[in-house]
Amino acid sequence: MDSKQSQKRQALGRSRGGLTTKLHLITEARGLPLALHLTGGNVADCTAFETVMAKFRLRRRTGRPRTRPRRLLGDKGYSSKKIRLYLRRRGVQAVIPERRDQKANRKRKGSRGGRPPAFDASTYKSRNLVERCFAKLKQWRGIATRFDKLASRYLAGAVIASLLLWLRQAELSDSP
Repeated sequence: MDSKQSQKRQALGRSRGGLTTKLHLITEARGLPLALHLTGGNVADCTAFETVMAKFRLRRRTGRPRTRPRRLLGDKGYSSKKIRLYLRRRGVQAVIPERRDQKANRKRKGSRGGRPPAFDASTYKSRNLVERCFAKLKQWRGIATRFDKLASRYLAGAVIASLLLWLRQAELSDSP
């Protein structure tokens, strides 16, 4: 097996800093992780979007788990027609800012460029919950630096750290 296939299988990608890994996640309203996915550091965010969404399951007390959130907040890396169409077809409100080049392209086309996508700036302010979740996960040194050679072990460590975040939250909510 050549090294490029091996690197891809182990979620390693070449960037300016060397071999890196990117952790994609979906959080809930309190900033706790719900779905995790691992890719190489050179993989664009928008290419991993559908894979992360496929892993999303939200359990309720009764009934089947939800597979669609009401709204999805994402940064400019997730701004694409394909993602917006994916969300629209599933009835999910997209709160994703439009990239500068997309705005310029739409304006250049004039009336044929269409309307700008809907964007709720006040809702987007709560997107920092995702960044805070990353910060909490990276308090674990093994996740922040990826000492593990195998992607499966690294992802298992991230899942364990996520479970500890959930347990810590449950412990805090149970205390008087």
